[in-house]
Amino acid sequence: MNILGALERENQKATLPQFNVGDTVEVHTRIIEGEKERTQIFSGMVIAKKGGGLRETFTVRRIVQGEGVERVFALHSPRLLDVKVVRSGRVRRAKLYYLREKAGKEASRLKEKFLGKQELEEELAVGAKGGANQGKQEGSGSGG
Repeated sequence: MNILGALERENQKATLPQFNVGDTVEVHTRIIEGEKERTQIFSGMVIAKKGGGLRETFTVRRIVQGEGVERVFALHSPRLLDVKVVRSGRVRRAKLYYLREKAGKEASRLKEKFLGKQELEEELAVGAKGGANQGKQEGSGSGG
């Protein structure tokens, strides 16, 4: 009888990208301009994740020509194609809003998080399973 819950489950993505606050990521989004469709990449640091279920969002911040640019992405949006983790950051906060006040190297200097032996083996096992499927998706040429 819960209509909203049923709609949320229906529109959620089956697999979600794994990343945390403090990670440097590349966010691939689908941009539609008239009849043309292309993929745009926004790379930066994840400074916040909030919400849950279908309403879950994350904020990515980067510096462009000395100016800070932030963009909020809906995790379950059909326009969000992929989130690739470039570098994992080790942080002790859930929200990194204090980076807004920092400039230059200060803003991007977070210690890198290294995986332990067990985590590395799990990552490799998941990568081996998902790697075969990802190669087929990338080579297909379709955006969705």
